[in-house]
Amino acid sequence: MTTIRLCHLYPAQMNFYADRGNIAVLARRLAWRGHQLEITESGPGHEPSADHELWYLGGGQDRDQTLVAGDLVDNKAPAMRAAADDGAAMLFVCGGIQLAGHSYIGVDGETLAGAGVLDLTTMAGPERLIGDLVIDAEIDGRTDTVVGYENHAGRTTLGVGCRPLGRVISGHGNDGTSGFEGAVRDRVIGTYLHGPLLPKNPWIADTLLGWAIEHRTGSTVELEPLPDELEAQARARAIARAGVER
Repeated sequence: MTTIRLCHLYPAQMNFYADRGNIAVLARRLAWRGHQLEITESGPGHEPSADHELWYLGGGQDRDQTLVAGDLVDNKAPAMRAAADDGAAMLFVCGGIQLAGHSYIGVDGETLAGAGVLDLTTMAGPERLIGDLVIDAEIDGRTDTVVGYENHAGRTTLGVGCRPLGRVISGHGNDGTSGFEGAVRDRVIGTYLHGPLLPKNPWIADTLLGWAIEHRTGSTVELEPLPDELEAQARARAIARAGVER
């Protein structure tokens, strides 16, 4: 049995889009394979160590991001950057992707410094980008359809240090114009897809878990397949609701 250490950043403040559902999926998919998830909740004032194999930061409104941004930069960003550089797996969702970048300019014009884990910047636009979101995502050479829901005012621009998670098939994505969604560098994934993301997209969950186990053990792993019929049905319904034929 392998124990994967997950650092859940701001679970009380950044939990706007059923983000604990993503944590539950990670825990159960590990347990079904005989492994264990050990969760450290890292709230304001807590300085996490860089030795976690898996990191998660969920979504929040602008006021929530304002509350945690200073603490994120002062108490968590150094460990996050060190862990990312060392090959840890990370998932940043919605408000999380905005705070994982270099900066976020909110609707009130205030600039919040980010953790600098992802090479991107975000500025709030005049209208929110809302609705079902379907993308063709590519990770580790595999391309597959990924679904979720987006609700954000942010317009995110990627720098040269990361690439898009995928190309938008239906929805708005990072900025409503580029046709791209999310950001990826090394084993770090940022995305506006929530709802939550992982129950309908177990491939993403298993990718993160595989990365985390490899980081923990130093060995390449092949996760045994799980019966994902219900997950596939949920994903198919989300694709159909978005009006996409697949």
